[in-house]
Order: sequence, then C-alpha cells, then structure tokens
Amino acid sequence: MSLISDDLLRRLDVPGPRYTSYPTADRFVEAFGPAEYRQALRQRAEGATVGGRTPLSVYVHVPFCESVCYYCACNKVITKHHERSAEYLAALDVEIELHAAELGRQHAVSQLHFGGGSPTFLSDDELTALMASLKRGFTLAPGAEISIEVDPRTASPARLRHIAGLGFNRISFGIQDFDAAVQQAVHRVQSFDSVRDLIVEARALGFESINADLIYGLPMQTPESFSRTIAQIAELRPDRIALYAYAHLPERFKPQRRIDRADLPRPEQRVRMLGDAISGFIGNGYTYIGMDHFALPGDALAAAKRQGRLHRNFQGYSTQPDADLIGLGVSSIGRMGATYSQNAKTLPEYYDAMRQREFAVVRGLALTRDDLVRRAVIMALMCQGRVDFESIELAHLIKMKDYFSAEIESLASLAEGGLVEVADDHIQVTASGWFYVRGIAMAFDKYLRAHQARERFSRII
Repeated sequence: MSLISDDLLRRLDVPGPRYTSYPTADRFVEAFGPAEYRQALRQRAEGATVGGRTPLSVYVHVPFCESVCYYCACNKVITKHHERSAEYLAALDVEIELHAAELGRQHAVSQLHFGGGSPTFLSDDELTALMASLKRGFTLAPGAEISIEVDPRTASPARLRHIAGLGFNRISFGIQDFDAAVQQAVHRVQSFDSVRDLIVEARALGFESINADLIYGLPMQTPESFSRTIAQIAELRPDRIALYAYAHLPERFKPQRRIDRADLPRPEQRVRMLGDAISGFIGNGYTYIGMDHFALPGDALAAAKRQGRLHRNFQGYSTQPDADLIGLGVSSIGRMGATYSQNAKTLPEYYDAMRQREFAVVRGLALTRDDLVRRAVIMALMCQGRVDFESIELAHLIKMKDYFSAEIESLASLAEGGLVEVADDHIQVTASGWFYVRGIAMAFDKYLRAHQARERFSRII
C-alpha cells in the first residue's frame, strides 16, 4: 500500500529532526555547564521560570544492557557484570541529592520515566532502592505517571509484579519485530509467546497503559514479514504502539556497523511497511496519534489527541502538559525553564562529577526569544497539526505573516501536494500531511537552512 506517490516520496524522503525538542540537541554548546544549570534550577525554585512555575518531570537513564542490539543508537554499556550497577546507583543517589538541595521537595513530580539501556538490568532490590532514593529527593504528585521501559528478555511475570508494587503504572516493551530472521540479524531474539505472557501479566496487574515499540526498515525485513508482526501486535492489543523508522548511521553508532547495508529493505519497501502498519493498526481500532504513535481510543494519549492536549518531550508524545524535565544519569537530557542541558556521555566522566558533588552537565543551551517562538510553532504543528496565528502573536508579541514570511512562503509546494493548508489566520496539517509532519515543521527550523545541517539526522520516511 502506498500512502503517497513515488514522485512525492522522492521529494519528501529527506533527513530531518524528530523534534523532541527545539532547538534540537545537536545545537547544544559546551559553554552551558554546571553553573548555568544550577542557575536554571534556582530560578525554578524561586518561581522565576518563563511563564511561571511549570510541572516537573524526571527521567532516569539506566545505561546497562546484557547484550548489544545492532540497530541501537542509545547511550548504553554492554556488560553481563550486574555488580557494576551498584556504583551507578550510588552516583544517582548523589545526583538526586544535588537536585533536592537546589529545588527542595515542594516541587511535585507529575511524570517519572525509567529508560535506557535496560532499566530491568537492575535487580528487584536495586529498583526498590532507586525508587526509595527518588522519593527522598522528590515528592511524587498524586496520580503521577510512572513508567518504565522493559526488555522482555530480562523480565518475568514475577518481575512485573514487583515493578507494579513499586508504583509504576505504565510499562513499555521493546519488541521491534517478531520475525526470527530479523531478530537474528539485529541480535535480539525473543519469542512471541514470552512477550504475550508478559503483556497478559501486565494487564492482569492493572497497568494503566501498556506500550509496544516496533521498528521498520531493519535488516532482513520485508513487507510480508512485517505484516505478520503487525498482525501479532494487533493480537496482543497493547494500549499504545510506537512505530519507529530505523536510521542506519553506522558512522555515528558503532553497533550498526555489524549490519550489512545490503540486507536493509529498499526505500519503496520501507514505505510499504509504513503504509501497511498504519492501515493495519487503524483497521484494528487504533487511533493514529502522529508521526510514530498509535493508541487505542480509550487510552489517555488518544483522548489527548481528540481534545488537542498532546504534548511532546524528549520521550516522544505525552499527555502531560509542558514540564520542566530533570534528566538523571549518564547522557540524560533535561529542560529547565528556557534552557536545555545534557549530562556527560561516559561513565568515568559522570562518576567523576558525582565524586566532586557537582552536576554532570557538559553541554546545553539557553534559548533565545527567537528559539522560543519557533519552538511554539513547531510543537503546535507536531502535536496539534495546526498553528493559530493569533495564539502565537499574543504569546510572543509578533506578527506571524511578518516574522515568518519566508517560512510560510516555503510551504507553498507542500500545500500544492495536499500536505498542508495555509490560510490567512492559521496553518493546518492535512490528514496526509500527518505522515510528513516532521518535514512541515522543518520549514520553521532556522538551523536547517544550510543543506549540510540536515545530514546529521535520520530520514523522514
């Protein structure tokens, strides 16, 4: 099934950001360090953040994995030595204390997410200790969204029961593909039956939302094999599905060098996989949220889409309002007020900072007024598929048609292709345009005007 013509595909299939932030992380600079980050925390503590005090979210990065998945572009440490996590947890304790000292505990956390790596690399006792440390440093708001990424290969029904007992109410399973040949090619073998048993147990335990991650464009995948995976996922009926396009960037991510480029599906096959997945999931009752997410109609994410309450952060689409984000652990990214920050990317650097009882921030960015205006427009497109000029003009004291005259003019070709509608008082993404929403948002990204800047990113299709 082809969603768009081959000619349009060739013009649209360009590299571009995923816009989990704007500006994107490649714009961070080393001039933003611990001192600047501490100042941003103090501004929040004093209630001086832009627009008043926003909700607070916390992300915890657990980098360890027992084995490498060849497609992976995450910051991870491959080891079977589980004793290595003890030093890491001790460092996280220090980092939590540093934040508590600056913020106090009166800032309730409305969203807590464990990612990696594989958070389930940690033992039950270690997960218990980490949650206790977080509760000492922060106050979890009533009804907080508490989620964790689970590697089905390192989980069991008993582990899920322990995770639920710790207060986690949302769970995400990394599946990627059920085809045996694909699993062998990416070094991630897990059976359908084992995943099914975990999802059945998670549902019985009452998790509010169960997510499944899939990837299309992997080596050895074909439209036919991926259609079987789509049918199997539909049978499991997770509340949410995240469908990502594999980005083959072996020059940046060493594990991907083990993938033979000749084994990757052709561009036209990737498009067919995407089309089949979209039609397959929608045909099975899922709502298309946007770009890479689907949800059952009763899920909070689908409700947020219907009601125009979607938001986007470093973890993707979210029902949570725009929030300040504290990133804990190696390589974690945070957002505080009108700033972004990122921790050291290696364990030695991270540990050294914690030994000195100093924030591990090694780069970041203080957003300019122009950055904030463009972020508002890009996030409106990515989340609501619509920009109402009046709301942007009132919030940022600009005239859209004057400030973005060149950008609006550049949308003409996309409008001719039926992807976007440009009116006197708004910009509206069409139903077809949702599949290319990244490309529409790119029109307002001033950092992408140079063609070579785009090569840093994955391709859109």
